[in-house]
Amino acid sequence: MSFLISAVAFFVLLTFLILIHELGHFFAARKSGVTVEEFGFGLPPRAQTLFWQGGTRFSLNWIPFGGFVRLKGEGAETEAARKAPGSFGRASILSRIIILTAGVFMNFLFAFLIFVIGFSFAHWIPTYVSYDEMKTAADRGEIHLVLGVLIDSVTPEGTAALAGLPIPSILTMVDGQAVSSPEEVIPLQAGKKSVTYTLQTGEKFAQQTVLKVSLKDGKSGVALRSFPRELSAPLRSPLDSVLLALREAKVMTVQTVLGMGTLFQSLVSQGQVPEGITGIIGIAQLTHASVQEGFMTYLRLVALLSLSLAVLNILPLPALDGGRLMFVLIEAVRRRPANRRVEMTTNAVGFAFLILLIVLITYHDILRLFI
Repeated sequence: MSFLISAVAFFVLLTFLILIHELGHFFAARKSGVTVEEFGFGLPPRAQTLFWQGGTRFSLNWIPFGGFVRLKGEGAETEAARKAPGSFGRASILSRIIILTAGVFMNFLFAFLIFVIGFSFAHWIPTYVSYDEMKTAADRGEIHLVLGVLIDSVTPEGTAALAGLPIPSILTMVDGQAVSSPEEVIPLQAGKKSVTYTLQTGEKFAQQTVLKVSLKDGKSGVALRSFPRELSAPLRSPLDSVLLALREAKVMTVQTVLGMGTLFQSLVSQGQVPEGITGIIGIAQLTHASVQEGFMTYLRLVALLSLSLAVLNILPLPALDGGRLMFVLIEAVRRRPANRRVEMTTNAVGFAFLILLIVLITYHDILRLFI
């Protein structure tokens, strides 16, 4: 039953985000006087026409995933067809820019609203890229934070391993001296032949363990890193939630762009998809995990993916909204449209590249399932 719920949640998530994106194009085109020839639920081939409204065919398509908007004149090759009344090419430069960015705006807006809800009612923790940022946020009263020292691995032949130190453990004291960061451990071990570790071990680190460990050159062969022992968020005002939502959108946008840069760099230099980059299968796994943790966790994943969809679409890559926007901006600078055949060929090549990229990422997703 949980698998079925996760499958439905995954289907609803991606389809809903795509439809929200297409609704942005739809409303912006209608407002700009551009004819929307078809609004499709799902992807072609067309199964049936649901209804007509304002000159737009609303259709149900055989591939039950996402949706699309078809504007008049989008695929026109001749200048006459491109400039026909009601066509996309006949709209002003500003109107076309608004139409092309409206889908991205809708995804950003949707993610922002979810962030506001989460920070207002679910005590969400904002995303921080370092523990220094977390400490600064804690000092501001933005979150409650108590840092600890996590031991998540040991050297196989090290003294800690020989002493039977359990992994993972939270190191709370060294020789009775409380520690809250890895930097505090080193001077407490300097010049000593052995130390006594006080550890939190077991399930949810609920068990206290005291262990004597020998040292070699002041080291026990453990890997230490900072770890939030206590992390929570206070009840926030609507204004604080809005400000945090704006910050979260900014942070996640930057991280998404950096992730895309890392992806292309890794593909060019190593021919591999780096860790942390995932496709449809990875998203399905994340959806299943978030559903198990509860609705608000699932909702945060929805917001993150909506934001990622917006960032991806606005990138200046052929076949995406950002790529099409580039041609409109070039037309604005040159004061005449780009060669239509060149534009269509560029978008076709770009689309093929995106499909290849999706296949490559999905292939790596599959490999990770068996590693």
